Parts: sequence; C-alpha cells; structure tokens
Amino acid sequence: MTLRVLLATRIFAPESAAATFRLTALVRALADRASVQVLTTTPPPSLRGAPSRGPGAEDTGGGVTVSRWPALRDSTGYVRGYLPYLSFDLPLALRLLTVPRPDVVVVEPPPTTGAVARVILAARGLRGPRIPYVYYAADVWSDATASMGAPAPVVGVMRWVERFALRGARDVVAVSDGVAARVRALVGPDSGASVTVVPNGIDTDVFTPVGDPHPEAPGTPYLVYAGTASEWQGAEIFAEAMREVVREEPRARLVFLGQGSSWPALQRIRDDLPSGAIELRPLAPPAEAAAWQRGAAAALVSVRPGVGYDFAYPTKVIAAVACGTPVVFAGPGPAAADVAEHGLGETVGYDVGQVARAMLAALRAHRGGRDPAADEARVHWARTHRSLTATGRAAADVVLRGP
Repeated sequence: MTLRVLLATRIFAPESAAATFRLTALVRALADRASVQVLTTTPPPSLRGAPSRGPGAEDTGGGVTVSRWPALRDSTGYVRGYLPYLSFDLPLALRLLTVPRPDVVVVEPPPTTGAVARVILAARGLRGPRIPYVYYAADVWSDATASMGAPAPVVGVMRWVERFALRGARDVVAVSDGVAARVRALVGPDSGASVTVVPNGIDTDVFTPVGDPHPEAPGTPYLVYAGTASEWQGAEIFAEAMREVVREEPRARLVFLGQGSSWPALQRIRDDLPSGAIELRPLAPPAEAAAWQRGAAAALVSVRPGVGYDFAYPTKVIAAVACGTPVVFAGPGPAAADVAEHGLGETVGYDVGQVARAMLAALRAHRGGRDPAADEARVHWARTHRSLTATGRAAADVVLRGP
C-alpha cells in the first residue's frame, strides 16, 4: 500500500527561497516512495515566470499533487506578517479536515501553521488512528520575534504557540545544529519529539557555473545579493558600504534580487547614491537567480550579530558557491566558518568599512580575471557537502521512518 504524505506550507515553487529549495527536494525524495499532496498558496502575480493559477489543484506528475489557495501578501509580495499568516492558516484548517486521510503530515513554519496542524490532526484522530506530523524547523520564530524588539507579551504568545507546535510533532527536522539546540531547549526534556539535523542544500543542477550570465546584468563588474533581506540578515550594510565603494570604483554595481523588511531602507539608500549604483529587483526563479550569480564578482551574504540569529546558515552561501562565485560574508555563524575554512570567499565583521574593502577587493579581482581552480573548488565543495539531492533524501528518511 502506497503511503500518503501531506505537506502544508505557505511557500512553495515557483517562489524562489530557501524554503522552496529544501521543500522541493523533500517532495522529490518522498515521491520515490510515497504519494505526495502539497497544500500551499497561489504564487504572487509579480513573480516572473510564475504560472497563473487560481484556487484548485494541479497534478505535477510522479505521484505529486499541488493544491493552491490564495493568501494575503505584504507589499513585497511575500506571505509574511500576522494577517498573511492567518489568511493561510484559517483555510488550511478546513483543507486539513477535508483532504483524504494522510499517513503523515509535514508542516512548514510559521508556528501558527504547526499549531493549526496539531489541533486539526488531533481532531481527526478522534475518528481513527492518530495522524502524526513532522515539523520542519528552518529557524526559531519566537527568537526572531524577540530579536525584532516585539513587546514581551507578543514574544510570550509566540513562544507558547511555537512550543505547542513543536511538542505535538512526532519528529522535528532542524536545518542546523544551532536550530536543533534551540528547539530542544524550547520543547524541554520530556517532549516526545525527536530532533534530527538535516542541513539546507541547493539544487546543483540549477545552480551551476555552466551557462550564460543574466542578459540584463550590468556591463561592468557587479555584486549580487540574492534572496530575502530581513531584520536578522541586515542586508542594509552592503548598501551602506556602496557609498565607499563607488567613491573608488564609480562604475561598480550592486544588484539585490529579493524582498523583505529591509527593502524600504535599501530603497532610501539607493536613492542617495548615483543612479544605477544599486539596483533593486524582485525575487527571481532559481534558474534566473543562478544566471545572476554566475556572472557576479561576488555574492553578498550577512547575518546581523547579537539579535539571536548567530546560529543561522543562509542558503545564499550555498547557491553562490555552487555557481563558482565567491562569497563576501559579513557577520558571525557557522556559514562564516565554512566560508573561511573552505576557501569559499572572504569573511568580515558586520562593519561598513570592512564590508566595503571586501567588496572592492572582489570587484577588482573579478576585473583581473577569476581563478578557474578556485571556482572549481567552490563548486566541488557545494556538490559534495550541500547537494539538495542528499539533503532531500535525509529529510524524507525522517518523514517516512514511522513511530
């Protein structure tokens, strides 16, 4: 008998994000051994190349069905914020009640989605065997809420909801040792949830050095920041550093591909700089993002220190090096350690002066011609250690291993 797996997630392909990459890999790995149904949202209309789909289901083949329903999005086109989360979670409750009974459910954050899944699956368990769920912990949301300076009552409610969601899970998949440690601390020693670390990976068939740069890329050496720019990432530091960069290299360019809460600040800094120095573009599909990255002098990645996210490992690092592109990493964390230890680029402190010097060095090195051996070494590291194929299988093993 074929196992039935249900995935509940507010973000899925074709949206380009770390969650999309790992969930797509998980679904592919699961489809080899089970039938899979994905409950997600309709993609934003602004996403170039996104299919124009309304509510309903699509059969993607290979035993995978994707069911989409609209959700509110913020001004950047992302399902982010209390009302957008609610607009996904409330219909999800009805969808979970009415779908054919799955053998196991995989739940993607936010914690409110996990809490809804716990309640609805417990209700369905009253009429038959309990339906277990696996919580995919990309980070710890209550820590993020605290780091953004939210009022103590809001942080307390979020921590309670997140603990409730995690403690009801049969298994928790954590994307790093740091996230796993925080999850274990949050659920406590008496929780029945098993926590397994499965690092984020990247699709090395898409993010590859083979192919042309993006046709709209600047005709001068440029830097790229590809992905979400939120509070804990602090991407503004690269825009601020461009003030120093363009003084020495007036033709330098910085391209942001993405969205996030830092976007308004990035727009203000862009408007203070010479025209064209900073370009803000929407999230791009993976193949398009890869084209931007492979043509860049360096990819920029940051973690703002001291806001509770020093343990984070941005997937931007892996996407860049899989294309052979060096990384300029600003801030602390395990990704910074990998960049330094494995020759993936340059690590600097979260400091405008240090960042500007690293950006200038990357631009000048690119103009002089990149080192093919160094590019190949970066690609080899990504394919060996962070291939999505391997991480997808590892996550699928957790989902399918049973009680």
